[in-house]
Amino acid sequence: MPIRPEMRSRYPRDWPQISRRIRFERADSRCECDGRCGRRHRGRCTAVHGEPHPTTGSLVVLTVAHLDDIPEHCDDDNLAAMCQACHLAYDADLHATTAARTRAARLVAPGQTELPLSEV
Repeated sequence: MPIRPEMRSRYPRDWPQISRRIRFERADSRCECDGRCGRRHRGRCTAVHGEPHPTTGSLVVLTVAHLDDIPEHCDDDNLAAMCQACHLAYDADLHATTAARTRAARLVAPGQTELPLSEV
């Protein structure tokens, strides 16, 4: 998944090398998701980088997920190579919260105080 420009400073300078090592050396170009994404695959997802996805048929792009959603935390045990379907499903709650905050921020007029969002 592409890193948004406003998030780039939270990633280490050697992120491209870390990501490449996790995806292609450790994971051997295969999705490492073991079902933690909430999708209904048994055991390890069978998606392989550059091949059609076994469920969606789209071309698989292997990504690296931060399991704790903290980009600065790049220890190997906090990273997992995931196909785009597993990664998007794994981060669904995070994306929903971020989208809600973005929508709420657009509703606040200049000079007003934004009310905190309740935890989702």
